[in-house]
Amino acid sequence: MKVTLMVVALALAIGITGNRAAGQPLQRINPPGLSTPQTYSHVVRVGNLLFLAGQVGFDAEGKLVGPGMSEQYEQLLNNIKTALASQGADFRHIAKINVFVTSIDEFRGAGMAEIRAKYFGDVKPASTLVQVVRLAQPDIKIEIETIAALP
Repeated sequence: MKVTLMVVALALAIGITGNRAAGQPLQRINPPGLSTPQTYSHVVRVGNLLFLAGQVGFDAEGKLVGPGMSEQYEQLLNNIKTALASQGADFRHIAKINVFVTSIDEFRGAGMAEIRAKYFGDVKPASTLVQVVRLAQPDIKIEIETIAALP
């Protein structure tokens, strides 16, 4: 009860209500080319900030592209590209990523840096890498959350 009251008080203090945050409208977007989630939005835009839901290796039909981390990584980076492009952004606009993997060793394995370089190039956003026991489904090996800033 005490925690709930603190969360409500904090939300009121910073002005979050309904579809508005600090006086700015929240736009919830599910871009074409990405699966259609039932319980969340792929992109939430607040002013010039983009918050991307954790992307995984699902194709546009919501099917996991394969069992390997490298193929899932390639697909999820393509999903991030699609989400960013829907708002006129690209990887240069990414400020922060949170990377969740089921094996850091596999993530640091052969070919993974090349996949990252293909999308990020010289862009080096603030990054966090966390190994987890499991992601949303047992076969998912990698997930990336993204925050981007539009000019």
